[in-house]
Amino acid sequence: MQDEHTQQEQESTSQPQATPQPEPAKTLDPIQFNDLPTPLREAMARAGWSEMTPVQAGAIPYFFARRDVMAQAKTGSGKTGAYLLPMLKRINFNKAACQMLVLVPTRELAQQVTAEANLLFGDSGLRVAAVYGGTSYRPQIDAFKAGAHLVVATPGRVIDHLIKRNLTLDDLEVLVFDEADRMLSMGFYPDMVRIREFLPRRRYNSYMFSATFPAQVMRLTKQFLHEADFLSLSKDTVHVTDTRHTYVITPAMDKDRALVRLIEMENPAQAIIFCNTKDQVFYVTRVLQRFGYNADEISSDLSQNARDKVLKHVRDGKLRFLVATDVAARGIDIPELSHVFQYEPPEDIELYIHRAGRTGRAGAAGTAVMLVNALEQRMVTRIGAFYKIEFEQLPLPEDEDVQSVVAQRLVGRLEARLRDRDRLQVERMQRMVPLVRELAEDEDGVALLAMLLDDDYHAWMHQPPELVEVEDAAPPKKHESGGKSRRGGRRRR
Repeated sequence: MQDEHTQQEQESTSQPQATPQPEPAKTLDPIQFNDLPTPLREAMARAGWSEMTPVQAGAIPYFFARRDVMAQAKTGSGKTGAYLLPMLKRINFNKAACQMLVLVPTRELAQQVTAEANLLFGDSGLRVAAVYGGTSYRPQIDAFKAGAHLVVATPGRVIDHLIKRNLTLDDLEVLVFDEADRMLSMGFYPDMVRIREFLPRRRYNSYMFSATFPAQVMRLTKQFLHEADFLSLSKDTVHVTDTRHTYVITPAMDKDRALVRLIEMENPAQAIIFCNTKDQVFYVTRVLQRFGYNADEISSDLSQNARDKVLKHVRDGKLRFLVATDVAARGIDIPELSHVFQYEPPEDIELYIHRAGRTGRAGAAGTAVMLVNALEQRMVTRIGAFYKIEFEQLPLPEDEDVQSVVAQRLVGRLEARLRDRDRLQVERMQRMVPLVRELAEDEDGVALLAMLLDDDYHAWMHQPPELVEVEDAAPPKKHESGGKSRRGGRRRR
């Protein structure tokens, strides 16, 4: 058995790998608390903070130096304060216009960032506007007219305001992407391209904060950043990011549904799901397929021709989820694999690195997620001790969590499609409004509407991964009212 593990390690480490992203020529030194300007120290006192977190100390100097940066730090590490605090020094209080724009993926995060901003800014005079869907436009428009300096927004609603000229970004100085991995994912990327049309053609600073920076996100960042440095502050060192090791405690009889919920929440571009046995591979694959996911399997039962066909689909980007045993997955190399899910801990500790090492390659971020029940939890401790890995426990997503995330993605997509309709299409659409109201009044009608939305969502989100062709980061063209949308990148299947 030891010989087999050695062979697996050799195969894993001998795969061709892309050149890692080089470190910046000169990163900026972290700032100390006593070196902060007085307004920032006062803001921290209002929030009850006696010291800065590593991400705050590392990222704030980039705001002061007007240099773009990507900052990677774990959830709960103080990323919000890292970009809000230095705004007190960058803002021009005499100019009643949007100078700072923070883009966030959800309404809840917009509310959270706005609340923290109001706490930190206090009576400084820095005005904040929260902009998100599902609520009235009027208070948001009033906030713009009052001269909001900072706008915290979800993409769909801020695009609506930009198109209607309720908001302009002519005076923008700072653009922040919070949870950048989600903002540049398949669900939000088209909106990010649309927002580029409204950004100033002159220089402004952009900052991205995220727990992970998958390879596909790294490719897209140059469209929004200028000669950006990369800081990984998950630990105390500055380095190019690597694999994030996580686990989720799941009920023994609910692992299949837990996996589905994790896939929806993580939304990986491509992933391998490891199982210990052929029977488990068969079962997990069928569950994913029945839920509508683009999934297939490889196991030792498949003929060589069948295995080669599946693997070709993986490498060509035509297969999103591959379910496999350790033996069947030997020799597989997907340079930009964002996620590895382990449906159960490996039977041998040494197999963990064989699995987790399939992601986090070429200097880009990867996430390894292990599903464990109560009896398997001790295996996490053993693996962590053996490899000196600090595992991060993720919460088990509830159905309500998935429903919220799916709803936000779908509403954003539908709003974008509605914006693209011409007058005749909108006029034609009106004939459906009475029917929609009628269907919404009883359970059978609601089921019909839910079926249509579910089919649309899965046809959009769970087809084979889209290949994104990225143009060089040329300055975006200025938006012209009434003109046809000009995209900064081309998408094809």
